[in-house]
Amino acid sequence: MTKPEVIIIGGGLAGLCCAMRLSESEVPCLLLEASDAVGGRVRTDVFDGFRLDRGFQVFLTAYPEAQRVLTSSALRLRPFYPGANVFYEDKFHRVADPLKRPLDSWRTVFSAVGTLGDKVRIGALRQRLQQQSIESIWNAKERTILNILSTEGFSPTIIDRFFRPFWGGVFLDPALHTSGRMFEFVFKMFAEGDVAIPEQGMEMIPRYLAQQLKPDTIRVGAWVRHIEDQTITLASGERLSAPNIVVATDGTTAYQLLGGTVCPPPQAWRAVTTLYFSANVSPLSEPVLCLNGEGKGLVNHLAVLSDVSPAYAPSGAALISVTVLGNPPIPDSELKDRVKTELKRWFGIRPVRRWRHLKTYRIFQAQPEPLVTREPPKLRDGLYVCGDFRQNASINGAMESGRIAAEAVLKDIRREMVMVEAAP
Repeated sequence: MTKPEVIIIGGGLAGLCCAMRLSESEVPCLLLEASDAVGGRVRTDVFDGFRLDRGFQVFLTAYPEAQRVLTSSALRLRPFYPGANVFYEDKFHRVADPLKRPLDSWRTVFSAVGTLGDKVRIGALRQRLQQQSIESIWNAKERTILNILSTEGFSPTIIDRFFRPFWGGVFLDPALHTSGRMFEFVFKMFAEGDVAIPEQGMEMIPRYLAQQLKPDTIRVGAWVRHIEDQTITLASGERLSAPNIVVATDGTTAYQLLGGTVCPPPQAWRAVTTLYFSANVSPLSEPVLCLNGEGKGLVNHLAVLSDVSPAYAPSGAALISVTVLGNPPIPDSELKDRVKTELKRWFGIRPVRRWRHLKTYRIFQAQPEPLVTREPPKLRDGLYVCGDFRQNASINGAMESGRIAAEAVLKDIRREMVMVEAAP
């Protein structure tokens, strides 16, 4: 391999997009990933023939950065139903996107999830955000989600029965104290595109990005222990040097490598727990998200991923994903039993009793806080940092941060070339 002009530490979405942008400009780079494969928090395991994403995740097709670097045909995206089933008072109530599913809108109007006025307000909020530019959303004054919903006039009924489980599930924050700018950006993305998963799991996203790079660009199993000036020391003792270093790890790892004065860590991490079950028959038979609208219990939402993409499960089986917010302080065996007990009310005692528990993922570092930062990538000459914790906590934020870091590197490389050419 040509001696790299840039070394990128971290093979998540930010690091991969940084490498892609540098490669587009024919700048030789080397990406170091500590684990056995690229992807960071976007990974998929194969277990007993089932594809288990490491935590329930979805892809929003309207993400502008994703549209720049990904192709839907390569990922073979499979969309969710544009709406949700809300479990309340022992039955499901349908909430549908009236513009995407107009024939189902009557079910939404008469559901117990909110008032008719609430449904009108959702439409008005959607229209306002579709007319706004993304930049104007990010530049707006910060408010919480709850403050926005209250200001818009939504009733406590729809806030508690729909917004808390839905947006609380998106941002892992049922209190809805999350950034209103983040909420409005993601709401806009939901309105302007589909919610989908790649046919064979979320890991298809980083795998596609990696395939766009030259084979010798990526080294896995390369754990970086130390950075000093422009030299990197691996855990193996190997030392690598480059004029430019980009740290594209998660925020906590970046802090450990660079120090708090150079790169402060996230204030905190939001946790989430995902349990996977298999069943002989899907309890839903449609690709729809189910929400807990009762405001009690462990389960926040559920999806049958094999209804969205049959490739997630072996033939003749269904894959059920159950999300519990946070990290419940009980053993996995007890958590599994309590979750199944709750879901017997949703789908019946006999069917749920037959579900087989596959695996539980406790994701302690699912989303960094604060969710919106928009920090510049350059720390000093030759040292840059990127990741969702430097932009916003989303797939789009991670990708965008990687590109922005690469463009900062390219700008400095060009400036140095001009200075050299101008020298006597």
